[in-house]
Amino acid sequence: MPQETGRRRITWGALPRGVAACIEQLLGAEVAEAASQPGGFSEGLASLLTLTDGRRVFVKAANSEHAPAVSDFHRREIAVTRQLATTWTPRLLDAYDDGIWIAGIYEEIRGKLPAQPWRADELDRVLAALIELTDALTPSPIDRALLRGPRLGGWRALAEGGGVPVDRLRRMTPWAADHLDDLADLETWAPQALAGETLQHGDLYPFNIMLNNERVFVVDWPHAWIGAPHCDTVTLLSSASLSGVDPQELAERHPLTRAVDKEQIDVMLAAHSGFLLRITTSVGPEADQNLVEMMTALGLASVRWLRNRT
Repeated sequence: MPQETGRRRITWGALPRGVAACIEQLLGAEVAEAASQPGGFSEGLASLLTLTDGRRVFVKAANSEHAPAVSDFHRREIAVTRQLATTWTPRLLDAYDDGIWIAGIYEEIRGKLPAQPWRADELDRVLAALIELTDALTPSPIDRALLRGPRLGGWRALAEGGGVPVDRLRRMTPWAADHLDDLADLETWAPQALAGETLQHGDLYPFNIMLNNERVFVVDWPHAWIGAPHCDTVTLLSSASLSGVDPQELAERHPLTRAVDKEQIDVMLAAHSGFLLRITTSVGPEADQNLVEMMTALGLASVRWLRNRT
């Protein structure tokens, strides 16, 4: 798993003073100290703020003129988190939106990102917590109108587009390039194979998980969608292979995946890897290379698992 944070983070001091003052007004105290947080790849602010009254909060903010996609993610995450009420997710304290700057203010989660490569005990804790979280999120407690469709699929676009992206794909994974049509056909089954009533995180990787001695927390919910209970677990297991973990062995033992039809997991892996690798084979030099490296590694991990399964 690539360790770097996205390269387009900003500090608290880089916020316009008027925006910072409005956030402080919402907090009811001034900021005494700000520490930019590691992990994750979104642009903008991601800082733990210590206030003059001793409280600490986590704030994410972005400029919709400079980073419209990230701002849209923040707005959706704020809306989703307002309706989430679980012990596994952070609580939204307040939000700021002036039409240009959008900020979500969340409770501090006292914990740390899981070690990478994965430690067996931490991975076991997270996989166990997913069973409880999935049960709590079935049926979904979030209004479907707040959500968008899952970020899945991309092989058909690659197959039909050809050219440089397919050449790049072949250098990354000759097997996928040779099986483009098969992968494209497989991902078309996603609406049927991945249908369900469980709220999915949609981006369940180690950089969106925090641990302390008591609990496992899942943070950053802008990509949530509603689907089959096994989808997030498949995503996490595919990424765990980057730590030398055999995802197939874990999937055969885990309650959320062991009884799932083989084709449903294959479809998830195909749709997931297609989304990631279509993007990374198509981006230009202006893209955040840390983000590109992360998406490439995760996409190839899913491809390898799928290839081994087929």
